[in-house]
Amino acid sequence: MRYEDIVFPDTPVCHAALEVATKYQTPSLLNHSIRAYVFAAAHGQANGIAFDAELLYVSAMLHDLGLTPEFDSHAVPFEEAGGHVAWAFTAGAGWPEERRTRAAEVIVRHMWDEVPVDRDPEGHLLELSTAMDISGRRTEDIPPDVRDEALRRHPRLDLAAEFAGCITEQGRRKPSSVAGSALRGGVLDRIAANPLDRL
Repeated sequence: MRYEDIVFPDTPVCHAALEVATKYQTPSLLNHSIRAYVFAAAHGQANGIAFDAELLYVSAMLHDLGLTPEFDSHAVPFEEAGGHVAWAFTAGAGWPEERRTRAAEVIVRHMWDEVPVDRDPEGHLLELSTAMDISGRRTEDIPPDVRDEALRRHPRLDLAAEFAGCITEQGRRKPSSVAGSALRGGVLDRIAANPLDRL
């Protein structure tokens, strides 16, 4: 599979989601969000997983907004805050309530240890792709041409240090969250060892 084979949905809501992600995220987090979609879509297409490209793209662009100063919440974990932002954003885009709820679910579930593909293909793909990009899990499953071109077009910049700082802060303030559990489980070591940073 090549980068050019990936389906990028060309819809107004996708363009708006990218615009929002570009405004509120740092360049490192923005590139991570784009790579998250690229790796997810590539895996889905290469493995015959049927998925809603528009839903996956919007969820990928918005999944880390809860880490930004403007949308950080002291009351709920960052993935839940991001899910609420996605629900409100897609309401403004005219999505029906069920589809808004799906976007929020996909974003919340990207922090799960595993999302069953038969239950939630978009959640499964986003959980897998974000784990690939952040902690280096199953990076060998990314088609080499897709991986190399994604890193060239959307470089990692300071993602490792920036995300390590974000997850540390989230885990410190919200110890019962998934971020808190990940911090105690050694995620900082996995971030530091991510093979994508050595390419």
